[in-house]
Parts: sequence; C-alpha cells; structure tokens
Amino acid sequence: MNEQLTESKSIYLQISEMIETDILREILLEEEQVPSTNELAKQYTINPATAAKGINLLVDEGILYKKRGIGMFVAAGAREKILSKRRRAFVETYLDRLLEEAGRLGITKEELIEMIREKAL
Repeated sequence: MNEQLTESKSIYLQISEMIETDILREILLEEEQVPSTNELAKQYTINPATAAKGINLLVDEGILYKKRGIGMFVAAGAREKILSKRRRAFVETYLDRLLEEAGRLGITKEELIEMIREKAL
C-alpha cells in the first residue's frame, strides 16, 4: 500500500480501495493479516478512526474478518468478491454510459464492437 491519498473522494473509501487493490494484485493473500488501523493512520497521516472506517467497510462486505486480539485478515474468497463488485461497477460506470451515447449517435452494436477491437490492438 504505497499509493497516495487524493482529494477526489473520502479517505476511508480510498483506504478500502487500496486494500482491495492489494488483494486483487495478490500482494495481500487469503488468510494474511492486513495493516492495522494504527499502521494505516501513521503511514497516511490520518485519524485511526478514518482508517478503521475503511477497514470496517471491507469487514461488512465479507472481504476482511477480525481475529480477536490479533487483527484483521483477508477472508477466503475475498479476491473473487472484489472482482465481482468491480466488474458490476465497471458495467454501471462505463458500459451503461457507452451504450447510451452509442445509441444517441446511432452506432450499431457491430460498429461498437469493431471500434473496441480496433482500439484494443
């Protein structure tokens, strides 16, 4: 977790996304301990309560779990949950808008697929 915090969104959301990204990149593996709220607070110079809010968001989603007296750990199946969540967000954020704009411009499904193929090369 060497990323920088920005002003673009709430700090606790950025903390939660950074942990998710580390799980996706397999920097943090299932059953591995994640940095504590105090470690995160020190690293990013933030309030420990803010770091805890980001971590608790992931606990609520079943991505992290708490081992009493030890700390927070990556839950089994966390990577798949994150992939699924981010794919849904991708569709809602990008594909829905893309399809709406393509419809307004009269771009057919075939034309759109061809455009994507050309760009992917």
